Parts: sequence; C-alpha cells; structure tokens
Amino acid sequence: MARLEKEEIRRAQPADVSEVLKCLAEAFKPYRDEYTVEGFADTVPDEASVQNRMQRMHVLVAVCHGEIVGTVGGAVGENGEGHLRGMAVLPSFWGTGIAARLLAAIETDLRNLGCRRVTLDTTLPLQAAMRFYEKHGYVRSGRVTDFFGMPLVEYAKQL
Repeated sequence: MARLEKEEIRRAQPADVSEVLKCLAEAFKPYRDEYTVEGFADTVPDEASVQNRMQRMHVLVAVCHGEIVGTVGGAVGENGEGHLRGMAVLPSFWGTGIAARLLAAIETDLRNLGCRRVTLDTTLPLQAAMRFYEKHGYVRSGRVTDFFGMPLVEYAKQL
C-alpha cells in the first residue's frame, strides 16, 4: 500500500491534464473488457476532452509526493443540483482513503456553491465503486439510462 505523507487535494490546473488522464486510464483499465468501446472512450477521454472537462467543471486532484493519484469532477447545473463525474484513483492507492477524501472535498465545494443534492452515474462493472458510494451516503435514485449500450445507474445524495 502506498504511503500518504505529503498528500494534498487541490483544484486541477491546465498543466495537470496528462496526469489526470493517466489516472483515469489506469483506474479504469481493469474494467476495459466490460465496457463497450464507446463507453470506455467516454470514461477515459482524450486530452482535449479532459481539458474541456476542466473548463466546464470543478476538477480536483489528490497529489502525493508530487504525483496526481486521484481525481474527481463536479458541477452545479441550472437547477442547483450537483453532478459528479470522472472519479478515479490510481490502483496502487486503492484502499488508502484518498477516494473518500476526494469525495468529501468535492461535496464541500459543491455545498459551498449552494448545491444541496448531488448525483453521479456509474456502470454495473464498477461494483466496488457502487459499494463505496453507498458507504458514503449515496442511494440509487431508480434512474437507469443507456450509456453507449451499457446500463448507467444514477446515485443521489442530499448534502
């Protein structure tokens, strides 16, 4: 298990794009064969898409010893509801608590922006992520949509 000394969570910067992309790619690589080609491409986008996401959303990164080891994005819609996207932690840091700290940080940021309810979507292969979100107060909303030929399950939480 990786050591967490000198860890910080901060807002992603333009120079972080390649490391954010690396984090997404490595975190989702074990699930590649369970995704459709289009679904995986949307989950692990190219650099231009990551840059666009960073301009449209509040993207946080967890940094340990100068390396980005986790990321999550969040935005508040016109209805005042928040939405999370792109949560990922490098596999070598799974189980270290970084995901929980990233989730708490983005929830705090969204709450400070006036958000009182937040949603996120996940796919069925990500059973560990589903258990993680449920452990942190998220519940299935009952909404399931199509994500490039895969079921996309919505979770929600009151902040």
